Amino acid sequence: MSVAENLKTIQDNIHSACQKTSRNVEEVSIIAVTKYVTLERTKEAVEAGIVHLGENREEGLMKKWDEIKDGAQWHFIGTLQSRKVKSIIDKVSYIHSLDRISLAKEIHKRAKYPIYCFVQVNVSGEESKHGLPPEDVINFIHELQKYSNIVVKGLMTMAPFIEEEEQLRMYFRTLKELQENVKDLKLSYAPCDELSMGMSNDYRIAVEEGATFVRIGTALVGEE
Repeated sequence: MSVAENLKTIQDNIHSACQKTSRNVEEVSIIAVTKYVTLERTKEAVEAGIVHLGENREEGLMKKWDEIKDGAQWHFIGTLQSRKVKSIIDKVSYIHSLDRISLAKEIHKRAKYPIYCFVQVNVSGEESKHGLPPEDVINFIHELQKYSNIVVKGLMTMAPFIEEEEQLRMYFRTLKELQENVKDLKLSYAPCDELSMGMSNDYRIAVEEGATFVRIGTALVGEE
């Protein structure tokens, strides 16, 4: 199917999820995760009206950014090695994987202007996943105050690939509650007004639980 057809289905699902929970559909943005597809398919996504594009590797981002700069906002959504910050920092609008002070220092050092960052949280506790445990997030965000080139735009998580809907909801609710706790601190450098959660298999549940950015690859642009 074309990206435009897939996008229509996803938008309809998001609309239904927002109606179900009395949310404004305008609050939810779709990130097309293009790491597994060609430059041509990525361009098709932009032509279909997608503004937000996500890559999880420096090499993929650099190759596609060279061809797609205007009219797109790039998100770095994968684990970011400190040594690669200098390559991507002036090409992305958002970094979704801030989870350690050494990375914060490098972002602050390399950025020419404040960068929107999501603090990555490992809500499930899986050893295979990156991110801070929920109980460490508040202290971590307080530590970020000294890095003026970082704006904590929100929190991000990757839920496990499981079919138990209530378990998924619990993980997403944990992140939502944590986001509200950060917002209540009223920190100028950490407005934390966004939630990056939900992928192809669980984005509808994520939207019902408060996601403002959903990261969708296979269901939107497919795979090579």
